[in-house]
Amino acid sequence: MKPISLFRRRWAGFALAFAGVLGAGSAVATTGEPGLSLASTVPSLAGAPDDEQTWSLHAVLAERKLYLLSAGDTVKVYDVAIGTPDYPTPTGQFMIRRIIWNPGWTPPPESEWARGLEPREPGDPRNPMKTAKLFFREPDYYIHGTGDVTSLGTAASHGCLRMHPDDVAMLASEIMTAGGVKHDWSWVKRTLRLGRSRTVNVGRPVPLTIEEGIAPFDSSDVIADVEAATR
Repeated sequence: MKPISLFRRRWAGFALAFAGVLGAGSAVATTGEPGLSLASTVPSLAGAPDDEQTWSLHAVLAERKLYLLSAGDTVKVYDVAIGTPDYPTPTGQFMIRRIIWNPGWTPPPESEWARGLEPREPGDPRNPMKTAKLFFREPDYYIHGTGDVTSLGTAASHGCLRMHPDDVAMLASEIMTAGGVKHDWSWVKRTLRLGRSRTVNVGRPVPLTIEEGIAPFDSSDVIADVEAATR
């Protein structure tokens, strides 16, 4: 499928604006997370005139990609890290019903790999959870920001989907809007600046499909538009 032109135009414009913010170094919100900069105003994809369309996510593990879709059309493609062979990311159909902004981290009590590790508060540089986490199979599996951005595009996690902190902030904001939560980007900035954990329950759960194989849609036009906008 080809991405719809409305969202191609909106995302190309968004990418250009956000790249300008990062390039100018004009961070507005400070979260304690290295490298996270948030623009003062960010166009909402879910706030477009096509609000009634169905929003969903589709992760393709073989590609290490996460696709944001509107009515089956690709809006944005994100690089992700997936689970290692010893800790594979689960496949199937899931629903995102809950988001935690500024998450802390507690070592899973029954996991051998976490033995001897200490809990980390929000904003702790050693906290592996950055910016936000979006649960898809509670309590153990979620999409979350990572400080180890070099792991994106690889199999490196303990089953979760890792994203760049900037990307997960934008995605979580879009999922809130798509799910009927009336928090705009100013609320996101304020929440991140305060540094305390905030839980948001999504009134209209957003579906997530995770599969092993190749994506069943063509994302090349979106990627080309974003690359052109950020040159």
